[in-house]
Amino acid sequence: MCGIVGAVASRNVTGILIEGLKRLEYRGYDSAGVAVITENGELAVRKAVGKVKGLTDKLEASPAIGHTGIAHTRWATHGKPTELNAHPHTSGNIAVVHNGIIENHEALRTELKAAGYTFVSETDTEVVAHLVHQLVSGGASLKDAVTRAVAKFDGAYALAVVDLNRPDELLACRSGSPLVLGLGIEENFVASDQMALRQVTDRFVFLQEGDLVHLQGKTVEIFDQAGAKVERKVDQLTDKAEVADKGEYRHYMLKEIFEQPAVLTRTLQGRISKTRVLEESFGAEASKIFDKTEGVQIIACGTSYHAGLVAKYWLESIAGIPCQVEVASEYRYRKVFVPKNTLFVTISQSGETADTLAALKEAQKSDYLASLVICNAPNSSLVRESDLVFMTQAGPEIGVASTKAFTTQLVALQMLTIALGRRQGLTEATEANMVQALASLPEQITKALALDSEIKATSEKFADKRHALFLGRGVEYPVAMEGALKLKEISYIHAESYPAGELKHGPLALVDADMPIVAVAPNNELMEKLKSNLEEVQARGGKLFVFSDQASAFPSSDDVTVIDVHSVPDSIAPMVYTIPLQLLSYHVAIVKGTDVDQPRNLAKSVTVE
Repeated sequence: MCGIVGAVASRNVTGILIEGLKRLEYRGYDSAGVAVITENGELAVRKAVGKVKGLTDKLEASPAIGHTGIAHTRWATHGKPTELNAHPHTSGNIAVVHNGIIENHEALRTELKAAGYTFVSETDTEVVAHLVHQLVSGGASLKDAVTRAVAKFDGAYALAVVDLNRPDELLACRSGSPLVLGLGIEENFVASDQMALRQVTDRFVFLQEGDLVHLQGKTVEIFDQAGAKVERKVDQLTDKAEVADKGEYRHYMLKEIFEQPAVLTRTLQGRISKTRVLEESFGAEASKIFDKTEGVQIIACGTSYHAGLVAKYWLESIAGIPCQVEVASEYRYRKVFVPKNTLFVTISQSGETADTLAALKEAQKSDYLASLVICNAPNSSLVRESDLVFMTQAGPEIGVASTKAFTTQLVALQMLTIALGRRQGLTEATEANMVQALASLPEQITKALALDSEIKATSEKFADKRHALFLGRGVEYPVAMEGALKLKEISYIHAESYPAGELKHGPLALVDADMPIVAVAPNNELMEKLKSNLEEVQARGGKLFVFSDQASAFPSSDDVTVIDVHSVPDSIAPMVYTIPLQLLSYHVAIVKGTDVDQPRNLAKSVTVE
């Protein structure tokens, strides 16, 4: 889940590496470092704990100027965030940066210690540096040394390696972790994400599983898992994907919340007519596969998991087919029964979520009908591995707490529900109504965003709170789950969610004047049930914050803060009611003074188990 950048050029690469790291901080920001082969023939290594700014300060005090270098921003997996544990790791003339986990590092460490190597860090990555050094010292070329080293690894990795004695070379490879090659004019680059290199090139090769690349300034050689030299497709990105720029907003998260009307417009464009979902949006073979689909298995993590839980309500109540939703890290480690003609659906913002990708690989060994991924990254591993693909078109999401990715996932899942439902008796009239509601969604989201100032004022009431409960019923329960996740992620308030009907079964014991209760309360068939549940909270002195449809006339009082949400069709209520919960979490985090875009201990793309 770390970020890698590497460069070989005829100009100084240090600035390129640092800019790339800044664009990759969403992947981790516990520490950062660079290794540059300088013009003076030295391997200059600079590291700093914390964000890239700390590394920049070190480089200003002690510059490193050269034409070949690698850099890294870390999310700690082995060892605390310290300079010793920060990448790059070195062994003599070798420097290495790594994303992923070498699972057999302890056994390799023991072997290398016996061979005389001394370890200074707690990381799994240091074994890579020592092993490559050992092989190079034995006479292997850098390419052969890296090839032979990775053959010993169990786990997932993306690596970039430089050798002081080969100042115009860079070796990089991937297995289970993303890596992209950037092509310039007499200069070449590697990175974990093409966004890190958009300032220097628009031509990319998305390396495949097992690929190894040998970079020099004027040449690029790619070798596949079997060691054969191969050609890979070069993609020229002409869309100039949105630059990672906050614009007028204080934080990326707020910008991304307010981008949702435009993003949802883009997600829907070309995928719905006035009355129908165009199921070809899911792939050329989608219609044939959907014709056979009798059930759905959804696998996801975090926010994407909550999207899957919403979809379960839709698929079973609207499409009339069974749906199971499971956390990827649990699914991959249990014996699974696969019902006949079940569609396997993965959901991931990055397309590189390690547990979800591993679950897909396990599923490919089973008797699933086919696999579908709902994803925001067009060249990611999940996209390449799946039979059907729905790209959400959310654009770069920099804030660690997901916002626009979630709402676009919900749109994709509702479109899937409609496509499958029309085969199970969903009428043309009902489909037309749902499609028209989807078409109105950007406008409905814009109206919900108008609640921002009211929610900002309400957030002050959370200033001294340490715990919160979120309640919902039916399809709004997963929305409440997502609201609780957002609050805990960025404000560090301990927040939990419950189906409102579960209050009597334990959570009521927690209710007092210091426990805010947030309720998601659209005016649907469960409104009266929900009102009864909330009365139980009031009777015990709880402070209620209710997001409710204007038409429900939910009464305000000293202990009940009601924020009126405009009336919306039931089918899109989960998307609309998500918006005020996102705004609440954002403004509470501001009140609490936390780092909104980069909350502690979290990273954007979870590419390790």
